[in-house]
Amino acid sequence: MKKIILPLLLSVILTGCASSSSNREQSSIESNNTITNNQEANNANNDLTNQDKQMTEQNQEATSISQSEVKEFALIKTNMGDIKIKLNAEKAPISVANFEKYVNDKLYDGTIFHRVMDGFMIQGGGFDITGNQKATLEPIKNEAKNGLSNKRGTVAMARTMVVDSATSQFFINLIDNNFLDYKDEANYGYAVFGEVVDGMDVVDKIAKVETGDHGMNQNWPVENVVINSIEMVE
Repeated sequence: MKKIILPLLLSVILTGCASSSSNREQSSIESNNTITNNQEANNANNDLTNQDKQMTEQNQEATSISQSEVKEFALIKTNMGDIKIKLNAEKAPISVANFEKYVNDKLYDGTIFHRVMDGFMIQGGGFDITGNQKATLEPIKNEAKNGLSNKRGTVAMARTMVVDSATSQFFINLIDNNFLDYKDEANYGYAVFGEVVDGMDVVDKIAKVETGDHGMNQNWPVENVVINSIEMVE
């Protein structure tokens, strides 16, 4: 049974919020920018190729940030309680610098956990309380090869089917989702960049909220789970 369930879960996560069966077959824990056919995939890859120079510069800047310049913890304040996460700038310098940039720019303030799948993960950081998607910075390099595993309580970057496509959205694993880890170039996985150190009870409470469809988006909480703010803390 377990061998059947895992492929089904992986199929579900390949698209963050798709409503048709054809979209669901292509799904990924993503930023809801679903790639629906090969032409769109090619276009997306071409766009990312054109961004290579900018991404390289961004990644070099991120990796040059010293440990003293990056605060180790972030506090996520929600309408259901607080969640404190420890960031791993040593193993995931690009993802941490990217996350901290969004935090400092206040992008996450007033966003929601828009995708909740009990027994799997909760995802947020991309939509405001009205359901509008937030504008983001350029995508970053996928750091899934950093050796960190998608175990319960870890925080990882959401992305589309394109490997290097993560922007602002992140998810918190509710269980050990080892099948989301890097396996090889064809199964690149999702980059873990932090871990919940306080407030996992809040995460579990969020996991139990009632969900439904919201337009073309699935697993959307019926009542908003609001990220009031995220701030870097000592």
